[in-house]
Amino acid sequence: MPVGVPGLGVIEMKQFESAISYAVSHEIDWTRDPLREPLRYGVHQTDPPPWNTLRGPVHPRGGVSGVIFKSGHCLAQWGEPERSDQTFSVAKSYLGLLTGVAIEQRLIERLDELVADSLGRINQARVAMCGFENHHNRQITWRHLLSQTSEWSGTSFGIPDQVEHFRHVVLDPKPLLGKKGEARVLQAPGTYWEYNDVRINQLSLALLCLFGESLSSVFKSKFLEPLGCSGEFAWEGYEDAWIDLQKPNEPHTLRLQSVPGGTHWGGGIRISALDQARIAQMMLDGGRTTRAEGSKILLDPSWISAMQTPCPIAPFYGLLTWLNPGRKTFPGASESAYFMYGAGGNYVWIDPDMDSVVVVRWIDAKAYPEFTRMIESALRA
Repeated sequence: MPVGVPGLGVIEMKQFESAISYAVSHEIDWTRDPLREPLRYGVHQTDPPPWNTLRGPVHPRGGVSGVIFKSGHCLAQWGEPERSDQTFSVAKSYLGLLTGVAIEQRLIERLDELVADSLGRINQARVAMCGFENHHNRQITWRHLLSQTSEWSGTSFGIPDQVEHFRHVVLDPKPLLGKKGEARVLQAPGTYWEYNDVRINQLSLALLCLFGESLSSVFKSKFLEPLGCSGEFAWEGYEDAWIDLQKPNEPHTLRLQSVPGGTHWGGGIRISALDQARIAQMMLDGGRTTRAEGSKILLDPSWISAMQTPCPIAPFYGLLTWLNPGRKTFPGASESAYFMYGAGGNYVWIDPDMDSVVVVRWIDAKAYPEFTRMIESALRA
């Protein structure tokens, strides 16, 4: 079942076969063709109307696929590991990586800098364009946005943040306190944790206004190309999510599309499982990649560590990554493990303790805990 990946030194390990068979037999019940069966794909259907509709494209998907790396070597892969599919909220973690790039480039002075201050240094008009001009939103820092504690309030490309009030995600242990989409009293930024895709989309817009070029271009040049990622990659936005940016000291403007940090309302990132694993391996290696032409640091190791630092009021969450305190969330993973996770059964598991990266796509979320146990057993065998 495992097949070779050029340059990765594949080792065939039969002990993974049971875990792979288990994953394949527990495929998520979403349709493989959302164009033919639109009601059986995605998470937007749970939103209160009129926001329970798609704003961006969706695409047919493959079946359960995956890749397992250990010590930088590909031990196993199955399904269609080179097929590019929508990856839902795994894209959030990619926004986290791009924020680290913005800090390295001094577009952001520090993680706890006010978003309005970062944008204002480039152009004060961008503060209002990105929705950080009022008193409440001016208190928001980049840390707040990346830890899902921003409490940003407003409308992002026609979708109000209220749509995600009282949203419950399976990895959030706190009880439901209201009905999804009901308005609640906003708290001070940094004091309340809520998984909110509207606010993530606003983070994406703010990063676009900082870089002054498409996030897809930045991500490709900073990560995908140096890592040798070869699969099809696309970061798609909503049809109405275009903005005009005037370049500093230049008269002309750029027309750019802001992209969502997931596929909640369509769009988002399409990428292969194999390329997801390459990105995760770079993170496991502290921002470094080693290829035939030598070793190169793509991102400051301190930023990779910061992404794994628990949020004080939500210790199961880092900076747009999921953590595993007490091994309660992901029982087969070590306590040092962290995850990029997207709806539809899209998981990227990075485990420093086992020096491993495990990507699996389109697995039923209810089956994933057992899958992690089976993989741990095989990795430690």
